Amino acid sequence: MASFSIDPDIRRARSLPSEAYTSDAWFSRMRDRVFARTWHFVADASEVEKPGQVLPCTMLERCLDEPIVLSRDAGGTLHGLSNVCTHRGNLVVQQEGQVEGLRCRYHGRRFALDGRFVSMPEFEGVHGFPSSSDDLARIPLGRLEHLLFASVEPAMSFDDVVGPVRGHLRALGPLTFAPERSRDYELAANWALYCDNYLEGFHIPFVHPALAAAVDYGSYRTDLCRWGTLQVARARDGEDAFEGGVAAYYAFLFPGTMLNIYPWGLSLNVVRPLAVDRTAVSFRTYVGDAGRLGRGAGADLHSVEMEDEAVVQTVQRGVRSRLYRAGRYSPTRETGVHHFHRLLAERMGEDATSVDPPPRSGP
Repeated sequence: MASFSIDPDIRRARSLPSEAYTSDAWFSRMRDRVFARTWHFVADASEVEKPGQVLPCTMLERCLDEPIVLSRDAGGTLHGLSNVCTHRGNLVVQQEGQVEGLRCRYHGRRFALDGRFVSMPEFEGVHGFPSSSDDLARIPLGRLEHLLFASVEPAMSFDDVVGPVRGHLRALGPLTFAPERSRDYELAANWALYCDNYLEGFHIPFVHPALAAAVDYGSYRTDLCRWGTLQVARARDGEDAFEGGVAAYYAFLFPGTMLNIYPWGLSLNVVRPLAVDRTAVSFRTYVGDAGRLGRGAGADLHSVEMEDEAVVQTVQRGVRSRLYRAGRYSPTRETGVHHFHRLLAERMGEDATSVDPPPRSGP
């Protein structure tokens, strides 16, 4: 696999090589070096609130496919644990519920709710047993308001990733999950192409007519953060907006979490790579002010998604061309895409320059 780097000067830089979107070798390497080392949404805190409650999850299903379990011990402390028994690898917790402890149904090995080994039948006389390796492995957890994130082996702190967006999300106040407004999508395109498209407002006038009528494209801006971006879309006159005139905040947490913050609430989008040319995206809707639904930049998310998918799938066909290698960036409109590509290069281990842009403050 050829090495690559992204010039830190956007005026000189060329974008990701086409192989990044089309090569199985690239896809496999990104799964190990990018997704296994970053943070991913796993559950809502309301799903595991009570002492004794357990919730089995799959971290980044059909990509990492890492089995984990969230457990709340008797003292109310939340734990993230590997859901793989340390004896023979069976899944320990197979359904959510209220329990006093964890027990593997294969051979009866028991664990406390914090993952500590408790007991195992028929193991008398085993030397050096039990040891710390018989405890369930701990999974790092992070919390952003009611959203729970986890990582296999994070290369960065959770606070470094979510710090720039905490204030914007907290300002929404209490939010209620709306399953009837939530749905999953699957598209025939590479996951990074989907993120590229999200990370710039450049395409809005060309691809999203209704959205373009709701936001002021001329004032659209992108703030760069260490591990993501914050796009600020101001509202046109008369359109629904936050105090101060902002129609929406679009926060991107590397590598594939999108927090779309509207006056009515939050649309959480979780990107899951399935194959080099296949991506799943889960939309989870949280409503704060139901009276503002159907207005402004967040009025019709499904139509915007369909428009995005159509163009991204067309791009996937284009980057497979033998005549395409890489493109250039607009210094005024594609700083977010450039930053994302530099983060990918850094995590892939080919770019020696650490990416550390000076973040801009929000409005």
